[in-house]
Amino acid sequence: MRFVLRWAASAATLMGLAYYLPGISVANWYTAFVAALVLGLVNAIIRPVITLLTLPVNLLTLGLFGLVINALMLWLTSSIVKGFGVDGFGPAFWGALIMSLVSWLIGSLLKK
Repeated sequence: MRFVLRWAASAATLMGLAYYLPGISVANWYTAFVAALVLGLVNAIIRPVITLLTLPVNLLTLGLFGLVINALMLWLTSSIVKGFGVDGFGPAFWGALIMSLVSWLIGSLLKK
């Protein structure tokens, strides 16, 4: 049940980002759900490898490079899912930051 709630929250966040943040576009709700699923898979499979490879940079920046990694994962997702677009690194960075905050909030609410 938690998986479905987190998935729906991610899709709703993507739709909100497309509405409020210029540079991010989502065609419809179906695309938002597919993009949220692909983003979850990218974060589960590719992100740990990238994080391990960039560990020295991440240590030097005290973990702030993780935000760049999140932005790159969002940008990668936009290249995989048709109908979901991110126009550059700036929108990907702000979108990933907002997605991280919402995901953290939803995760803390679901633990209770």
